[in-house]
Parts: sequence; structure tokens; C-alpha cells
Amino acid sequence: MSAFHSGESSSSEPDKLKVSCYSGQTYAQRPRSFIWKGVEYEVEEIEKEWLEPGERHFQLRTKDNKLFQLCYNETQDLWSLNELLGRG
Repeated sequence: MSAFHSGESSSSEPDKLKVSCYSGQTYAQRPRSFIWKGVEYEVEEIEKEWLEPGERHFQLRTKDNKLFQLCYNETQDLWSLNELLGRG
């Protein structure tokens, strides 16, 4: 059974991150969209994904052609985000 889930960063700051993702056999299999700094971004393409101990990483391009690296920390149940500049 597949489902969509939302997860949040631990920050209560205005740049709080909220991620909606597809979850099939495991949580956070594929990010679909995220809200960051009050703006919603839809994922156009996942260019690269990889696993590190306790983490799932995604390099993705949004529909407005911005490039981000999104990471889900499975141990802490937290998302983090980096905007990759100069490539887009």
C-alpha cells in the first residue's frame, strides 16, 4: 500500500521546512513537494538519491528549475534542506 506523508524539521523559525513525500515500503521513499520559507516547491525530477547510515539523501530539481539537496534523518525523524546555487 502506498501513501503520502508529511514531515517537518524541528525548527520553529520562519524558514521551517515541511516535506510531502511518497512512502511505499518505507517512509520518505520519494519527496513530492516541500514548503520552505513560506513557499511551496513541487519536485519536477529527482536527479540523484543515495543512502548514508541513518539518512536518505535526494538531489532534486523543482518545477521552477531550482536545485536542492533534501535529507531525511531516520534516527531523528527530521528533514533538512540545502539550496544548491549556481546550477539551474
